[in-house]
Amino acid sequence: MRTVPSQKSAHVLSNGLLMPSIGLGTWQQRDHATISRVVKQALEVGYRLIDTASGYRNEEAIGEALQATFAGKNARLCRNDVWLTSKLGPKQQGFEGASAAIQESLQKLQTDYIDLYLIHWPGVSKMSPESQNHRSYREKSWKALEQFYKRGVVRAIGVSNYTVMHLEEMKDYAEILPMVNQCEMHPLCPQTELLQYCYKNNIVFTAYASLGESALLNPCSIAPDLHTIAARRPDLTIAQVLLIWGLQHNAAVIPKASTMEHLRENLAAIDHRLSTNEMLVLDGIEKKYHRHFCWDPQNVA
Repeated sequence: MRTVPSQKSAHVLSNGLLMPSIGLGTWQQRDHATISRVVKQALEVGYRLIDTASGYRNEEAIGEALQATFAGKNARLCRNDVWLTSKLGPKQQGFEGASAAIQESLQKLQTDYIDLYLIHWPGVSKMSPESQNHRSYREKSWKALEQFYKRGVVRAIGVSNYTVMHLEEMKDYAEILPMVNQCEMHPLCPQTELLQYCYKNNIVFTAYASLGESALLNPCSIAPDLHTIAARRPDLTIAQVLLIWGLQHNAAVIPKASTMEHLRENLAAIDHRLSTNEMLVLDGIEKKYHRHFCWDPQNVA
């Protein structure tokens, strides 16, 4: 029987599925033994969403960790208890490429379905950002995702790093509109317009790089206002402040962690809140310190 997350800890997708509001991100975690350990520990402490991608090159290790977790008559979890997200790489764009990529992810993850599959990037590898061919490729990729969704092999479909322009154009060709858009989001890159667009169009927003690729965790000149807020909340770590900020903006979050301490710390963010004033201060940081730490898709045609 599938474990149903509470409304407090889940987002309702446009097709009615409940997606956990906080999950484990695995970008840049490629060491087989490390990712296997982290996934097992994450599930042990209560995570129920694992986020990966073909480009992360860790799907195989994640699949093995999940199978080890589910094995045995005394196992407390089964496949239906865990939400798996994976993504199509920029070099896999196109109908045939996307179809093959989904099959490969299924094999590596050792599962017969993926809960959420995203187009990772609106462009194609090694193609000029200004090329009009990007649209054709992502349209064909989307058609492949729709096909796998209709077959039930993928339970939900969406995109990642899509701007308002990329999302708007999908209304011209998508039979099924995206259920999720996963993008960089933190106080220095709040994605205000994109977040509002997603909300109005019933697209769940998932934030990655919530901690600014760890750059926001250390006292420095990047965003001193953030540390001022954190100093006023001794009950919270800076990481928790950042995650709570995203959650209170109605975004799902997928922080990375490699120790049991940080896994627990990040997951506990779901149980806390920031005050209205604290949120306003964090919302204002971007005006002074706007910054991307990851990909910026604005120039992809």
